[in-house]
Parts: sequence; C-alpha cells; structure tokens
Amino acid sequence: MQELDQGILNQLTQAKHAVILSHRSPDGDSIGSSLAMWHYLKKLGVESQVITPDPAPDFLSWLNGFKAMINGEQHTQLAQEKIKAADLIFCLDFNSPGRIAQLEPFLEENKSALKINIDHHQEPLDFCNLQLVDTSASSTAELVYQFVERLSGIDLIDLPAAEAIYTGILTDTGSFRFASTSSKTHQIVSKLIEKGVKPEQVHSRVYDSYSAERLRLLGYALNEGLKLYRDQQLAIIALDQKLLAQFNFKRGDTEGLVNYPLSIKSVKVSILLTEKEGKIRMSFRSKADLAVNEFARDHFDGGGHINAAGGIYHGGMPEALAKLESLIDDLF
Repeated sequence: MQELDQGILNQLTQAKHAVILSHRSPDGDSIGSSLAMWHYLKKLGVESQVITPDPAPDFLSWLNGFKAMINGEQHTQLAQEKIKAADLIFCLDFNSPGRIAQLEPFLEENKSALKINIDHHQEPLDFCNLQLVDTSASSTAELVYQFVERLSGIDLIDLPAAEAIYTGILTDTGSFRFASTSSKTHQIVSKLIEKGVKPEQVHSRVYDSYSAERLRLLGYALNEGLKLYRDQQLAIIALDQKLLAQFNFKRGDTEGLVNYPLSIKSVKVSILLTEKEGKIRMSFRSKADLAVNEFARDHFDGGGHINAAGGIYHGGMPEALAKLESLIDDLF
C-alpha cells in the first residue's frame, strides 16, 4: 500500500456523508472490510453508510453493524440517494466498478466525492481518486487494517472493528491456509487478538452456523454432485436452481463448498457452479501455480486471484457444463 499522509486524514474527517461500497455477492472479506471501515469512520466522527448491491450472507449477521447496512437490491432508490449525496466514497474489495452491478451508474454520476479504492485483486482498473491496491495482500481486510494503522494508529480499532477485520482475513485466507497468508498477516492477527478477538468464537460463528438444510446440501454436493475429470485432477460441482430450492437454499449456504474437493490429493482445480435466475455463478479454486483467474477472465467474464476466482455464464446449467468440459485442456 502506498504512503498515506496527514492530508488524507484531514479529508476524511471533513467528510459529511460517506458511503462504503461492497461488491455483489458479498463475502466475508467485503463485509468485514466494510464494517471495519464503518467503525473507523464512526471513531473519526464521520457519518457513513455501508451499501451492498445484493444481500449479504446470514453467517455474517453477528457482526456489529450488519443490520445497519443497505441492500441495494431491495432499496435501490435509498442507495442511489446515499451515493449521490456522498462526499467520500470507499470502494472496498473490488477492482472494477462493474463489480457493484446496478450501483455502478450511481458511483460514476457522483463526480465531486473523494473516491478511495482499497483492494487486493489483480488487474485493478483506475477508477478512484486514490487507488490503494496490493495484490500480494491476503485480503482487503488486511489492507483496511494497514490503512487505519498508518493514518491514525490502531488505538482507533475497537473490538467490533477488530472482529470484522479478523473475519475478513479468516474467510479470504481459507482459515490461513492459502498462499497469500504472510508473516504480516499473522502479525496483524496477533494485534487483533490483543484487541480482544477470540479466534475460536469467530470461527464458530462463521463456520458452525449451518442449518440442517445447508448440511444436507453439502452432503449431496460432495456425493451425487461431485464429478471428477482428467484423471481426477479437476473437480466440478454443479447445483441447479431446482436442486437448490429442494434444500431451501439461502445466500451463503455454499460458502466454502468449492474448497472441499481440493482436499482430494489428485485434484488440482475445483469449480463450483450454482444457478440463479438464468445465470450460472462460477467459483474457481486451484493449487500451486495453476492460474484460474486467467481462465475465468478469458472464458466466463470473471477474474480474481491466481488460486481463487469467480465468473458467470449467461445460460442454463447443461450449456455451462458443456462449455466447461470443452475447455478443460485450457485449465492445465
């Protein structure tokens, strides 16, 4: 992250109406980062509002400030009004304005606000006044911690903010097992624990909050839903809309599911497909130096990190699977 000076802090404290934007299909890092920034701005005396393009998953509902967020899908006019009135806008955990879906035009129409992008995804677009991007960071939550530390010191990180940052790091590092987890990551986590974060409690709240239906969906996905290709080097799990409805699917129920096949010794790439309203959302995970972000970008209008990426297919599940199967050689 580039150097930050006192002038930036002065601009923050002078803001009257701040907005914090998260990407569509928000995850633990985007919500953790956003709520941590919300708490920090509150400490600075700045009124702010977290806005997500669509609903956040229930497994994050315990985080302080979760209920105060605005869901732009349900409250589009209110979201538009907040973004229009903002004189400070944080864009957290996304590298392109297209990642905020229907909120993108509202962001672009506000020409007067100071816009700050904090992100760790590769190939960022230059769409904010201040681009604080570090693609080597484990998570955007880690970068938010550094942002606060450099501007104000960590005394302004209270327990609710610390829990939000820890949640972002925990979820985006796959519980600290991904290659992006660095010594710096662990140093930050140690400071968060000193703030009062209880790792076992956060882990339980995030990962031990399954409904019975979610557990049954997981069982189905790993049994009937899991297909192996290319001498068991590639795993694909496909869950269509009818199947998800059968298990009373709720947003967040498939969180982390794409990682399970990577526990198979031979599997090098895992892909999860989920269907919603005529679109197939795709999650890609890989081991070692297999770059799934390039594959997602080239074929499925996506992107992300070398070992963790997302994409989308506009069409039905059979067609999406057929296209994937025809492109298997491009993955290896």
